[in-house]
Amino acid sequence: MTQVSHQQWGEVPGLPSVDMWVLQSPQLRVEVLTLGAIIRSVQCRGKDDQVKDVVLGFDDLEGYLSDARYQGAVVGRVANRIARGHFVVEGKEYKLDINNGPNALHGGLRGFNKAVWLGAAIDGGVQLSHTSPDGDQGYPGEVQVSVSYTLQGETLTIEYQARSTKTTPINLTNHTYFNLAGQGTADIYDHQVSINAQSYLPVDDTSIPTGEIRGVEGTPFDLRRPVLIGPRLKEVPGPGFDHNFCLSSPRDSWTERHAARVSHPASGRVLEVSTNVPGVQFYTANYLDGSLMGKGGSRCGKHSSFCLETQNWPDAVNQASFPDCLLRPGEVYQHVTRYTFTTV
Repeated sequence: MTQVSHQQWGEVPGLPSVDMWVLQSPQLRVEVLTLGAIIRSVQCRGKDDQVKDVVLGFDDLEGYLSDARYQGAVVGRVANRIARGHFVVEGKEYKLDINNGPNALHGGLRGFNKAVWLGAAIDGGVQLSHTSPDGDQGYPGEVQVSVSYTLQGETLTIEYQARSTKTTPINLTNHTYFNLAGQGTADIYDHQVSINAQSYLPVDDTSIPTGEIRGVEGTPFDLRRPVLIGPRLKEVPGPGFDHNFCLSSPRDSWTERHAARVSHPASGRVLEVSTNVPGVQFYTANYLDGSLMGKGGSRCGKHSSFCLETQNWPDAVNQASFPDCLLRPGEVYQHVTRYTFTTV
């Protein structure tokens, strides 16, 4: 049985007040904010029966308002990068704000992560709703979007839905930073990861996919069997993992499947992820630098956590060979991701 409650958590000038929703099962305690549909906390037990919060974040609202790293947030309309902030839909050119080198990232300067969503209780959780007006951050069409968080035992399920009045790219994800040793721990080098992907997307020097779909065999990106993150990071070009792993081929239907597993042997905590979308961006917090004060005064630096951002492939709106990312009038975007926390 899941208990659901909520309380006011803070005020944003010019916006509705921010609530915190708490989902509690015998195995997990999850906190969700109406700001950015943020997962603020996931508390779970280790094999020593000690409960720890395994999600990075902040003690107060100001931390989230000033955060530029999307901690815990739902990002959109389009997660990840769009090359040069430019795309063409139905013969019309659209230009977005540039906020990541030469590219547009995670929906724009004020994406879904900075919106205050409307929360309502549902069975076992909370549904958060938001309306993105036509032209928001440069995107076409009014988009009605909802994200539902439900907790059943040891599994947290996120269900995304969206509808649009005009054809628009949509690619939603959640950008939670996890450390299974507990938030505030220095690094994730002692975690093991496996990702159920036969291929990945190589990127250029601005992290835009080159268009090649490359097999993982014989590369540092072969994570089909569990590997220790610390040693593997030394083999990956650049500052760490920040790549899309292909869970299915471009023309496959969106069918739910096992995506990834991360374990922390010292505590026994395990996170398993399943989803129906065709990709997962594995990111090892390469750009956290310890400058922001997190929960309890912790300062989380490079490689202090990992993200498993289930999503469509990056820059799909500009790459015809990638899975279709366009939402058309009359259609419904539907995306589900499940996070299951266990101990071994």
